[in-house]
Amino acid sequence: MSLKPITIFYTLVFYVFAQLFWWANILVELEPDRRGMVIGEGFVFVTLMTFGIYKLHQAINKEKKISRQQKNFLLSVTHELKSPLASIKLYLQTIHKRDLDREQQKNFIGKSLLDIERLDDLVENMLLATKIENKSYSFPKEELNLTELVEKIVSRLQIHVCSKDSIITSIDANVYITGDRFSMASVITNLIENAVKYSSDCVPVHIDLHRKSNGKVCFKVADLGIGIPDIEKPKIFEKFYRVGSEETRKTKGTGLGLFIVKQVLDNHQAQIKVRNNQPKGTVFEVTFD
Repeated sequence: MSLKPITIFYTLVFYVFAQLFWWANILVELEPDRRGMVIGEGFVFVTLMTFGIYKLHQAINKEKKISRQQKNFLLSVTHELKSPLASIKLYLQTIHKRDLDREQQKNFIGKSLLDIERLDDLVENMLLATKIENKSYSFPKEELNLTELVEKIVSRLQIHVCSKDSIITSIDANVYITGDRFSMASVITNLIENAVKYSSDCVPVHIDLHRKSNGKVCFKVADLGIGIPDIEKPKIFEKFYRVGSEETRKTKGTGLGLFIVKQVLDNHQAQIKVRNNQPKGTVFEVTFD
């Protein structure tokens, strides 16, 4: 069985320190009057070596964490792609092989289109995340009717849940901000989909959009789902971050959604707060100046 590189590295570090102390001891024995210089130089060397090893250890741990997150990401993307593709294939094969009436065909085609929308959202998230990280997305801003955008996205997502009452809205008319339509649509979609995803079936999600008396715009998504532990809240906006491992996690996702949300809102000088809902669940509150 081969030794791990990290084991070899720390073995060499131990060897270097052992050799240092051995040679320092010999030098002091040969020239006792230079004891102070040897100790001083040795102390500086050991301090610098220790600091370098500590920083290298941090870098190695960071790379291991990124590698683990990327592995989880690839596993989750594979699952996210295979699930709707398998569903679309089954629907189309059924339409092709069986003599279905027009109503059944429309039903299967409608379900296939929903799965295609899921794939489209996934691809758009991946592309936007890559462009944001590469700083190649310019965020073209315009006067944006946020009311219209939220209502349109809610209407589209409403058909993914069990009833028309599963997404409950309270939206002011004609709320405008200066923003990028494409990336803001991604923010709204990701926050609502997250709320639905981590809630029990048919448990309502509440969407609020209001302009406050101080002129600020507040967009809020509240669910009654599993909630987010306080210790995890500072980490949820990191790229690829998801609690647990993909092998054991039941909820779908790639770990890109909230990363995109935070990056887009930072570009729009907007703030996002995460707090616990009552009696359970999570509230994401976005404030635009």
